[in-house]
Amino acid sequence: MTIKLLRSTAITSSMTLLSRILGFVRDMVVARIFGASVGADAFFVAFKIPNFLRRLFAEGAFSQAFVPVLSEYKTKSGSKNAKILVDNVAGILGISLFFVTLLGVIFAPIVIMLFAPGYINTTDQRYDLAVGMLRITFPYLLFISLTALGGAILNTWSRFAVPAFAPVLLNLSMIGSAIWLAPLLETPIYALAWGVFLGGVLQLILMLPFVRQIGMLPKPKLDTKNKGIRKILKLMLPAIFGVSVSQINLLLDVIIASFLTAGSISWLYYADRLMEFPLGVFGIAIATVVLPGLSRDHALANSKEFTEKLDWSLRLVLLGGAPAATGLFLLAEPMLITLFQYGEFKAHDVTMAGWALRAYAFGLLAFILIKVLANGFYSRQDTKTPVKIGIVAMIVNMLLNLVFVLTLIKLGFVAAHMGLAMATAASAIVNAYLLYRGLVKDNVYQPLDGWGKFMFKTLLALTFLIIVVWQLNPEPDMWLKLDALARIMQLAIIIVAAAFIYLVSMALMGIKFWHLRT
Repeated sequence: MTIKLLRSTAITSSMTLLSRILGFVRDMVVARIFGASVGADAFFVAFKIPNFLRRLFAEGAFSQAFVPVLSEYKTKSGSKNAKILVDNVAGILGISLFFVTLLGVIFAPIVIMLFAPGYINTTDQRYDLAVGMLRITFPYLLFISLTALGGAILNTWSRFAVPAFAPVLLNLSMIGSAIWLAPLLETPIYALAWGVFLGGVLQLILMLPFVRQIGMLPKPKLDTKNKGIRKILKLMLPAIFGVSVSQINLLLDVIIASFLTAGSISWLYYADRLMEFPLGVFGIAIATVVLPGLSRDHALANSKEFTEKLDWSLRLVLLGGAPAATGLFLLAEPMLITLFQYGEFKAHDVTMAGWALRAYAFGLLAFILIKVLANGFYSRQDTKTPVKIGIVAMIVNMLLNLVFVLTLIKLGFVAAHMGLAMATAASAIVNAYLLYRGLVKDNVYQPLDGWGKFMFKTLLALTFLIIVVWQLNPEPDMWLKLDALARIMQLAIIIVAAAFIYLVSMALMGIKFWHLRT
């Protein structure tokens, strides 16, 4: 069981890794050309809104509700009935998103007022730029949600590579638009918005032949009386809030950041992008692979396999997430300098983004755990419990946002936006803890033997990793003296050396990587 899961996770992680690397290339291009400017701030808001809705509906609530039901149909009722379900989901999802997209484009000025109220009274055109670009980026929600439908179908059939590869096309589209389209436009920043639009179209086109190959290409229908549709809608409504609390928290950050110093949204964006790298490679990849299996185990009432899969996932999270969080904290500024400090992205921007990244790093392990622990509920078609937990986490985030930001402003600290990252990390920790406690309390999951030794060995290996990074990491001034290639080489040497000593330490202490049991 674990060998198959590990292989599937490796495939998904490798495709996600390729996408994340190209994502960094994309952000390097954007940082070099546009920096942390007024236009960049406006674009990041215009991109975050459909991206937020995409994560909320497509990758979040929809997938978590759709995959368990589709898996149940496939396991118990066969492919024919599963195809009927897919056809109806495609019809209802498509028509709903079409009208949502239409409303978003028409009422873009109001949407920006709601999501970035700090832009309304500015004199630097941030509001007008954000409205104009939102009208271009909003249709991305329609394209990427239908792409997510295809990806969910493929994942249920254990075809994980194509959905994980799809974001590569978005990155390539945005890179090409920034380099070749921007110089042709009167307002160059609009090129990024058109890159998002094109990227959504390309991802949807990519998905179609592979879904057709397994005989599940939808023929849209609108049978709202279908039992599967009703079950999905019933599960999806509370899941909209439950699984996407972290995304809602990030959006609240944008609202508050719109009132802070110009550049704050960009600094948070670049810090978040670095945090999203391990979150995608470890968290989303593991959660994506394990959800169909957990759903099947629940459908077959196989509690032993269910527990083993979940336990395996949590060990893998700790194995990969702990060193990633440590590395982000220790190498915050070197990473930002290496990736982004060129052209319009200045040393001050590195410092400001670095404060946010260190704060996010404290919550990285919790962000990854949320992705996996939530599956323990959604695979059993329980969407109510994560909602209750999500409400608590959101309240914590909102309160801490105000406390941390106002405290930093009162203290005269220049990086007040760091308070937003601190609050997001803290609320994620609360969310993860409550999800874990809920699974244990309901006797859905009980940790298997060996966790104490596993955690001790992980901490010991992290100690060796910290020593290596501390010894090899030059002072910030030395990084600035290096050219781009030298920076990349130096950073690669540090990361490879730290990863090597970490993995070797774990191996010498007896960690068996093929099933992660001590």
